[in-house]
Amino acid sequence: MYATTLFVVLGLCATALVNAIPVSHPFSHNAFSKRAGNGKAVFAHFMMGNAFPYTQQDFEDDVKLASASGIDAFALNIGTDDWQPGHVKMAYDAAAASGTGFKMFISFDMTVLPCGSPADAAALRNYVTTYADHPAQFKYDGRVFASTFSGEKCSFGSGSPQNGWKSQFYSQLNGNVFFVPALFADPGSFPSWSGAMDGVFNWNAGWPVDLTSSKVSSILGGVGLHLGPLVKAALNTASQTLAKFVGSTDSDQSCINGLKGLSASGAKAYMTSVSPWFFTHYGADSFNKNFIYYADSHLYNTRWESVIQNRDEFDLVEVLTWNDYGESHYIAPVKGAQPNSQAWVDGNAHDGWLDMTNYYATAFKTGKYPEIAQDALYAWARPTSTNANAPDPVGKPTNADTMTDAMWVAVFSTAPARCNQAPTSPHSRLYHARYPHS
Repeated sequence: MYATTLFVVLGLCATALVNAIPVSHPFSHNAFSKRAGNGKAVFAHFMMGNAFPYTQQDFEDDVKLASASGIDAFALNIGTDDWQPGHVKMAYDAAAASGTGFKMFISFDMTVLPCGSPADAAALRNYVTTYADHPAQFKYDGRVFASTFSGEKCSFGSGSPQNGWKSQFYSQLNGNVFFVPALFADPGSFPSWSGAMDGVFNWNAGWPVDLTSSKVSSILGGVGLHLGPLVKAALNTASQTLAKFVGSTDSDQSCINGLKGLSASGAKAYMTSVSPWFFTHYGADSFNKNFIYYADSHLYNTRWESVIQNRDEFDLVEVLTWNDYGESHYIAPVKGAQPNSQAWVDGNAHDGWLDMTNYYATAFKTGKYPEIAQDALYAWARPTSTNANAPDPVGKPTNADTMTDAMWVAVFSTAPARCNQAPTSPHSRLYHARYPHS
């Protein structure tokens, strides 16, 4: 018997944590029966562009850490840097040398890779054929697995994206690729991609991307609240109200429905995503992106639970990300090179999310939550208030006012337990980890 519970503490790490508001547990932990031969796997998105200083030993260290955390393969996001092909080889060789059975596959970043000519498609095919027989290549349905970030506008000189991917990439690999791209396209268009892909990766499912400032304001207005500082019961109400959007699988269902009309020569696969966070703060003079996605309401835990509850419809899961520092959703220890993100990365370790990953990944793959062998408590919070202004000309990130000045806590206990929160003030609150699994 074991239990987990989640609660939120009002205030930030640097403040006196006086008020602690217990949040009703949003999850129902059911035991599922494992389906034979379902091929379920969990991946982590690896930004090769942030790995310039890596040696093969660095890759092997990451492989061993990821494998121990329930991750089965890295999705290697590759771009146009001339050094990246050599690093891809190091990554594959490191996985093979690790002795863990860990795998790799290529995720083509089509926001930077050229895709206007047949020669551009040939460069992508070369990655597939180069690693087709490598012992560390992840395969699905007996074929080389490959994915993308974007690509829905790439035609490779063939008139349309669907025809471009079909005639210049997929067909020329003669049935040796299992292609699951992340297309930012209407799921109703998926049938038109028949013959060009075997499934789809729902990249944005990892965050409640629709929870913008205006929508959150409207939702909270419906329960008598408003954007801004929340205290005591108001924080509890707001968290519970927004948690159902955090745990929603509506976008997953839209993609699954779209795939029903996709014709494939073999198996089809739906790959969804989970992520703990999203913050980016670049001005117009660099990457020109300055926004957040709502990440309160125990985003990582809540999203994982939704995925596990719907595991019969989800074949694969990709964690976003292993090391994307620029968007703050890294779960691994910080190493390698940063894309000028030091201001919001340095000193902000996310290792707790990595530690939690094995628990949820195991439940997704096996259909049963694992026993908790040691009591653990994880807490996270932003170090600055939503009212703070950055000491730069970039300005506040879009949707910053949707976030709450609070500490989020997850307790993993070996048995039903009592959790006593004792802040620096004379006050304290008692919580019960009272949600057993079986």
